[in-house]
Amino acid sequence: MTRIIMVGCGGKMGKTISDIVRNDSDAEIVAGVDINTSWANDYPVYPFIKDVKEEADVIIDFSTPKVLEELISFAKEKKAAVVLCTTGYSEEQIEFINDAAKECTLLRSANMSMGINTMVKVMETVAKTLADAGFDIDIVEKHHNQKLDAPSGTAIALADVINEQLDGEYEYVYDRSTRREKRPVKEIGLSAVRGGTIVGEHEIIFAGTDEVIEFKHTAYSKAIFGKGAVQAAKFLKGKPAGLYGMKEVIN
Repeated sequence: MTRIIMVGCGGKMGKTISDIVRNDSDAEIVAGVDINTSWANDYPVYPFIKDVKEEADVIIDFSTPKVLEELISFAKEKKAAVVLCTTGYSEEQIEFINDAAKECTLLRSANMSMGINTMVKVMETVAKTLADAGFDIDIVEKHHNQKLDAPSGTAIALADVINEQLDGEYEYVYDRSTRREKRPVKEIGLSAVRGGTIVGEHEIIFAGTDEVIEFKHTAYSKAIFGKGAVQAAKFLKGKPAGLYGMKEVIN
């Protein structure tokens, strides 16, 4: 049994994860953290993580970057692992996470979907082969009209994985409207669509001479991110200190 503290339990993802764990015989949420402590649930809810009294194996965080230091401090004290699902960390915070992983068991991913992370694994295999064969690379992502950032963190993460296979030599291009030139060989185009209630769609396009290969992932509900977070929590239980990713979870 994996005992979980759910940080951000009153948010959409927190409620989704609560529902998933409720039907999982191998996991249990022992406490939640949310500014709204009156939110009804079948576990105690605290305004701050330092107030949590229950023992847990893993903390799942779907809240805000603002609580990062407090969260890591609590994890170190309680020797609990942490699944960091929150996005929008600054470069300084990412450095803080990397340093904390020397003492803590942490997992951080731009996207908790098992499908997206399988796509990442595929890119590690095919990107160099196709790029060396002269294929141009573009990533198109689509999200709902309430999403604030563009392109998505997942789109950038996919581009990073591809670029790593290409020795980091490719430039990211977000807008070609000011360019009057042929496409350079070493670039990855990233485009964002915002509209309606699209949960999330990511498409990687490899365009060659007389042929196109497309890899596409579509999210139909936020539940896929919750399922991935719970799988990650189970994976982290008992693991030594270090920084893990969803790559290890799906292997």
